[in-house]
Amino acid sequence: MAKKLPKVDVVIVGVGWAGGIIAAELTKAGHTVVGLERGKERRTEDYFMVHDELRYALRYDLMQDLSRETITFRPNEKVRALPMRSYGSFLLGDGLGGAGVHWNGQTYRFLPYDFEIRSKTVERYGKNKIPDGMTIQDWGITYDELEPYFDKFEKTAGISGEENPLGGKRSDKYPTPPMKQTPAMKMFADTCKKMNLHPIMMPSANLSQSYKNPDGIERAACQYCGFCERFGCEYGAKADPVVTVIPVAKQTGKFEIRTQSHVRRILYTGNKATGVMYTDVTTGEDIEQPADIVVMTSYVFNNARLLLMSKIGKPYNPATGTGVIGKNYAYQVLKGGAVGFFENKEFNLYAGAGALGMSIDDYNGDNFDHKDLNFIHGANISYTQTGKRPIQNNAIPKGTPTWGKDFKAASLKYHNRTLSVGAQGSCMPYRHHFLDLDPTYKDAYGDPLMRITFDFEEQDRQLVKFMGGKCEEILKGMGADKVEATTDLGPYDIVPYQSTHNTGGVIMGASPDTSAVNSYLQMWDMENLFVIGASAFAHNSGYNPTGTLGALAYRAAEGILKYSKSGGSLV
Repeated sequence: MAKKLPKVDVVIVGVGWAGGIIAAELTKAGHTVVGLERGKERRTEDYFMVHDELRYALRYDLMQDLSRETITFRPNEKVRALPMRSYGSFLLGDGLGGAGVHWNGQTYRFLPYDFEIRSKTVERYGKNKIPDGMTIQDWGITYDELEPYFDKFEKTAGISGEENPLGGKRSDKYPTPPMKQTPAMKMFADTCKKMNLHPIMMPSANLSQSYKNPDGIERAACQYCGFCERFGCEYGAKADPVVTVIPVAKQTGKFEIRTQSHVRRILYTGNKATGVMYTDVTTGEDIEQPADIVVMTSYVFNNARLLLMSKIGKPYNPATGTGVIGKNYAYQVLKGGAVGFFENKEFNLYAGAGALGMSIDDYNGDNFDHKDLNFIHGANISYTQTGKRPIQNNAIPKGTPTWGKDFKAASLKYHNRTLSVGAQGSCMPYRHHFLDLDPTYKDAYGDPLMRITFDFEEQDRQLVKFMGGKCEEILKGMGADKVEATTDLGPYDIVPYQSTHNTGGVIMGASPDTSAVNSYLQMWDMENLFVIGASAFAHNSGYNPTGTLGALAYRAAEGILKYSKSGGSLV
């Protein structure tokens, strides 16, 4: 029998970016909020003078313990899914702040095209442009409706950047100026301009200068140390929930964080949520936390998994195409880049930051004509200087021996003579790509694991072929003596790291027939349950997801406050 605690106004499941934003906005409005985080407490002080690549980048100190909970994967329904036993394709964050602690800080806005992707694609190219089985749909919201929330998130995080001529219109400039431009970034920009492309400084959550946000949170500027991705920031210069929104919620005195609290079920009576049941990781005790409003703000997989385990919403059925929970899982297509080797030019590649770079959107979204191409959407192409840490960076040209004297000589020669231009490609959903509960494998508490069914499609192969050629062209223009481009895409493999940009499963839309949540991320089936995160994305764009996730979280916070006053469906 679970121990039952006193009721609160709101309970939040997962205290990362989405959970921190919801907690800050609701507590400022006077609501009492409990945040349940299954990992441990995290503070900026934890990372003081700890540039430990082995501990964080290779031994995954900030990540979820896969021996206790993981996912299972299969490329199609004909084969048995197997558990991900060691980290590879993506990294699941753990602890206060979630993946918002170990991210790089690249903070893009999805394009206007993304939010109306089906309508805009059909309007320009006709229905036949969408291949059989591709389940793209409009999101039930437009870029213009979401723009004020993008602006709010960027000002909270202190995003450093410049206006994108190929992006959506902005109501205000970025709160801080762009980061420093390195010589290699200037080469990329100059080359792109000669090709009549439109390079911009990458929008960055690594602060270009000291900044005080609208909530009064002050943070220092980035030191360009190169320890961003997979690391916590010792300066607090990289915006993360622990140094931005969570302190705001704490200062109100109305926010209680309970770490080591593993939520296992959403509780409800009829079509109203009544709270959640969680297990205290330190004692094994089951605890019930009643609440007037329940807000799911955990990672993509856990949002969908908790709904399925709690039997809320209709599970997606790929055979019939009906149901919504688990629908439209999408990943990211990160192949299609190129590596350039320079014989007579050296660069200082140790200095860097997670979001230090230049990018172009000329081949992203529908910014270019797809009439004669066998794919839709595209990719953001960029050169980034994230900092070459010593263990994981050892690029050598193809054909070089991988051991011995020649390997060592090539490693030394090219260590500071190698630049990469990459394409971060969009990923379209398909009827046969989905999330569901694994019938065989369970976690440490006896609950079923989340199962992913996914593989790359012809859409992805064509995109990689096109983008690889564009990246090769840019590197040749930058003066590389030898360029090796990736233009072929094999089957999806769960093993090599690609990105942690998983999306879908609890998607938003304009109808309960085709989506799980409305434009405020309120469940169609349960009006006092909100599900916030990249799980709401109906497809994945050619960008990092955090900027769009943050905007949707601020809109959801506004919706929750409206609901707390009047109840009912918000749309």
